[in-house]
Amino acid sequence: MCRSIKTLRTEETVVDADMRAAALQYVRKISGFRAPSKANTEAFDRAVEEITASTDRLLSAVRRPPPGG
Repeated sequence: MCRSIKTLRTEETVVDADMRAAALQYVRKISGFRAPSKANTEAFDRAVEEITASTDRLLSAVRRPPPGG
């Protein structure tokens, strides 16, 4: 699932836009919505924000591989 989401842990620099793009792609995949209806926009956007924040916490907590390896 979500094979096109790139691995951020191995990136030297990860910006908020990278994490948000991955979260958006994930939410689109699991929800089945490319763009949610008005009725679902709030839940969709909240999920993207929560997953972006979780991604930031995860990447801050895990060890990254040394450069070149």
